[in-house]
Amino acid sequence: MSYGDPNNPYGQPPQQPPAAPGYGYPQQAPPSVPPQQGYGYPQQPGYPGYPGYPGGNAMQQSMPGLLVTARVFLFIISAVQIIGALAFVYLAAFANDIGDAYDDLGLGSSSDADAATGLFFVFALIAAGLAALSITLGVKFGNGGQGIRITACVYGALGAIFGLISLFIGLDTGTATATIFPLLWVVFGGIITAAPVTPAGTAWFARPRY
Repeated sequence: MSYGDPNNPYGQPPQQPPAAPGYGYPQQAPPSVPPQQGYGYPQQPGYPGYPGYPGGNAMQQSMPGLLVTARVFLFIISAVQIIGALAFVYLAAFANDIGDAYDDLGLGSSSDADAATGLFFVFALIAAGLAALSITLGVKFGNGGQGIRITACVYGALGAIFGLISLFIGLDTGTATATIFPLLWVVFGGIITAAPVTPAGTAWFARPRY
């Protein structure tokens, strides 16, 4: 018998063709193909007020409208305070000139004029300091934290109290011009006090900064 005979029981068994990959065994992807992101894992987008993840856009949260109004009022108040400081400086210089005239003419003691000069100069320094504080608070509303929020609340409350006292005095005089300015001061102080304590204002000053 020949070993090449297919009917020979003692011959070499015929070669089998290579088996195909069985079911359940995924084929190996070519090395040049990058692995795809699995299902169920979406890309992370960027959120307003927070930095985005790679591939996302970081969006800046906008300042609440009431805080913007309070900020504008702070700048208006600072302008009034600067004008007041300049007016007190002028009055101090005027009182000093009167004191010098008394001394030159020998009309008597100039102690009253000197006292008025010093008092007007102190008022000018106070007005200039308050103007600097108003400007600083208005500028820091954009990136300030809890310290700016608390300072603005206290500053606005004190301004509203001063306005109320001036309003009562103006009402006693019975003139409309004596009540307009204090009334505006009360409104400005109330808004500056209320804006940082609203939920939107509190969230603005407590937002994360990167």
